[in-house]
Amino acid sequence: MASSYKVLGQLDITSSTLTTLYTCPASTEAVLSTLIVANRSSSADTFRIALRTDGDAISDKHYLAYDVPLAANDSTTLTLGMTMQATDVMSVAGGGTASELSFNLFGAEVV
Repeated sequence: MASSYKVLGQLDITSSTLTTLYTCPASTEAVLSTLIVANRSSSADTFRIALRTDGDAISDKHYLAYDVPLAANDSTTLTLGMTMQATDVMSVAGGGTASELSFNLFGAEVV
């Protein structure tokens, strides 16, 4: 099995709509190492992170973080060490309709 270390996903979130950050490709597994969330706004905000197995429709059981506060012009780094299988989906959202959040996901794909 070959590993490819890379940026798995990058998003600029401007709303509270749950948006796909990364989908594990077919015939692939992934190890998520680090997720960085940056608040580019001068106002505090919150964020959400969900991991949906097999691309399931979102439900309460999928949330890893829910309305986590993030100060203005600040960032947080989450060390994950999580694994994903083919078709698993990581989704993220901001807390408000005027969110200015950046999500950057790093890890390795194993083929």
